[in-house]
Amino acid sequence: MKKLFFLLLVSLATFGQKQIPYGNNPQAGKFASIRGFQMYYETYGKGEPLLFIHGNNGSIQDFKNQISIFSKSYQVIIADNRSHGKSIDTQDSLSYEQMADDFAALLDHLKLDSVHVVGWSDGGINGLLLASRHPSKVRKLAVTGANLTPEPVKGVDPWVVENEYHVIDSLSRLPVNAESKRQLKLHRLLVNEPHISHSELNKIQCPTLVIGGDHDVIMPRHTLEIAEAIPRSYLWILPNSGHSTPIAYKDLFNSTILEFLKNPYRNIEKQAKFF
Repeated sequence: MKKLFFLLLVSLATFGQKQIPYGNNPQAGKFASIRGFQMYYETYGKGEPLLFIHGNNGSIQDFKNQISIFSKSYQVIIADNRSHGKSIDTQDSLSYEQMADDFAALLDHLKLDSVHVVGWSDGGINGLLLASRHPSKVRKLAVTGANLTPEPVKGVDPWVVENEYHVIDSLSRLPVNAESKRQLKLHRLLVNEPHISHSELNKIQCPTLVIGGDHDVIMPRHTLEIAEAIPRSYLWILPNSGHSTPIAYKDLFNSTILEFLKNPYRNIEKQAKFF
């Protein structure tokens, strides 16, 4: 009887509550006509603007564990990248530089001089390029699972690269249609790019938090390389973690980035390195 009463209370408490349809929310979503395509984006909350950038073959939905938390303190802006979700692009080619410039154009469309940025995987690559190509537009940057090169061993787990070539081969055998062309474009991007130099990372002036899992598909030593090339950076390698840090460690991921955004960057030099 007590158990039945408890279940009834839970049902009453949640009655009428609906999950926000992130990525398909008419109340929050709009299209921006920029750079030859319609970019779909959603905004949530109020405060300093904070841009989230998802990864390859992802969508706004990828940050469903973050949007509600960060929108309590920030104006969250999150878009479907070019050729993802509702941001349709029929061009045959795609590059990370192109996507980074898309986000710069989106900020201009929204009349925002600068924002904080959080990027995951390819979104981390886009975040690095946005901060290096448009340094005045990024206040603070947090990236997880980003890479500078598609080369196996040097940057990416060799198995991942080998598997991508198998996927590309399989896609090439399918009947040609809009979706098979899109998938080929996205998977070819993973094996052909990025090619980001240390000199480009040196141009990033904003405080940056570089994140990776100790068993990420991006080699931890490569994540360290990224952090060391950015003038004002912190490094955070999560133990017992793969590539999906915003999901597998969502609570710790959220609280750590919130703390990073809230506090000024600390130069740790000389005696301070003992603490």
